[in-house]
Amino acid sequence: MARLKAFQEVAQLNADIADTVVVYIEEAHPSDGWTSTDAPYQIPTHQSLEERLSAAHLIHLEVPGCRVVADNMEDSSSAAYGAYFNRLYVLHRGTVAYQGGRGPEGYRVSELRAWLDQHRKALHKTESGRHLVVELCNYFY
Repeated sequence: MARLKAFQEVAQLNADIADTVVVYIEEAHPSDGWTSTDAPYQIPTHQSLEERLSAAHLIHLEVPGCRVVADNMEDSSSAAYGAYFNRLYVLHRGTVAYQGGRGPEGYRVSELRAWLDQHRKALHKTESGRHLVVELCNYFY
């Protein structure tokens, strides 16, 4: 959950230049599979979209103020963005402007923060519009 909280902090600090969304994808550590001892919730492998939506709602409770959506059961968002395990993106006018590394090792909120800081400086020179910051996640730790 620490990573999700760090993302929430960056989202709040940059709310004036970027909209944010968390896309909840396939659970990384289901209680009926490869479990994690430090997970605050025991979530089994999703068998239906309703189960995935219920798990996404738990994330929303942990990061109020962040928009949270769930990937479909075909994992289309995860596949399209190479998200497995988790990943950060910035989209601008339908184009990927920033692509973070694959998590967990390549997942670095500090890099996203630095990128947004640089963009903020550039905004003072031009009006290039708002960005959409996307976090694709599959974890509760």
